[in-house]
Amino acid sequence: MESVIAWLFLAFLVTELAVESLLNEANMRHLGRQWREGRLPELFAASIDRETHDKSVRYSLARGHFARWSGIYGAGLTVLVLFGGVLPWVDSLARNAGALVPLDEAAGIVFCLAVGAFFSVLSLPLRVYSTFVLEERFGFNKMDARTFVMDRIKGVALALVLGAPFLFGVLWLMKATGAHWWVYVFAFIFAFQCLMMVVYPTWIAPLFNRFEPVPDDSLRAAISELAERVGLRTSGIYTMDGSKRSGHSNAYFTGMGKAKRIVLFDTLLQQLDRKQLLSVLAHELGHYKMRHVLKNLGLSAFFLLAGLWILSMLLDYPPLFRAFGLDEPSHYTALVIFSLISGPFTFWLAPFMNNISRRHEYEADGFAARLLADGKPLEEALVALTVNNLSNPTPHPWYSAYHDSHPTTVERVHAIRAAEAVETTSAAPVGAAGE
Repeated sequence: MESVIAWLFLAFLVTELAVESLLNEANMRHLGRQWREGRLPELFAASIDRETHDKSVRYSLARGHFARWSGIYGAGLTVLVLFGGVLPWVDSLARNAGALVPLDEAAGIVFCLAVGAFFSVLSLPLRVYSTFVLEERFGFNKMDARTFVMDRIKGVALALVLGAPFLFGVLWLMKATGAHWWVYVFAFIFAFQCLMMVVYPTWIAPLFNRFEPVPDDSLRAAISELAERVGLRTSGIYTMDGSKRSGHSNAYFTGMGKAKRIVLFDTLLQQLDRKQLLSVLAHELGHYKMRHVLKNLGLSAFFLLAGLWILSMLLDYPPLFRAFGLDEPSHYTALVIFSLISGPFTFWLAPFMNNISRRHEYEADGFAARLLADGKPLEEALVALTVNNLSNPTPHPWYSAYHDSHPTTVERVHAIRAAEAVETTSAAPVGAAGE
């Protein structure tokens, strides 16, 4: 039976790689064809010159070529870990190390952290190339080697400080709560996720970036007025030194409870005017007002609970462990195996999840346009962000459906205009629409 499990996993892994590779190639061909034919959406005609458009195409194609080889490398790394004897070797080391600590969960904690470290170290060349070659070539990388190394060190420290206690809690509950351990583990992980939504913006994010109140008093007052109009009480409105690492720009709403905050990248302040900035913030407020964060949290909880239930049925199934070179089942090896094989078995869910996310983006855009009583600033902001980030304005529809959690800028602008047209028509006096 173990050979069936192994071949079934490999079949799904190869299928996932094939689908993603074919979509990536189709997207690059689609982009190249449009570029050669000089086709560019009318929406961008006044905002992008030929030189910037050429650079945008080269950047998208470079990212496509990188995705081609990084996908193969990632799949190969997974195969190496699962079938190359890595798991039994790490398990032996973890058991020996765990024997030195008077704690039943010690071996499991060491095993999980060691496998994670193995992937992180072997994935390091991809991160280095992406940051210091690809992003550097197109002028986006602002990170020096010292910052890159310090980020890795901080990440390891957080994995130990937060990861070790988290793993202890999961493994202890799996052992101590009987056949329905998966319900208790679900409650523990969900509570931990909620806690991190409070802890991250206040304590963890400042370890990597500097956060300061928005320096422009009038802009801060305008943002606060928008937040008050939608009933949002925040712990502050901050700028983040995103330019310390990248030339890309963004804004986001984070946290929950009293830890909610609005964050603007400093690069965003440099690229957008006041009305455009407010439209971007109105979009983020739309996510809050329409409870998208809570809806996504609920969806995440559903999949977490379903995954733990499936794992509970496989936990003591010896062929699953033997398929990947492990002679003896254990709770901690089951966790790692399940986390590694779940991706290829569930990759087909990506378009469905993206469809939900894209609907949320449309809803937030519509909310922003209504809140400001004008969708034009948001249209201009979306175009400016697309141009400044050298994003592909017209990806292949199938590629976009599979990979993109946001609709394209063209799709979003058309939706904003269509919604405004409907509102204008419905608000017009009788007979005015036909004049």
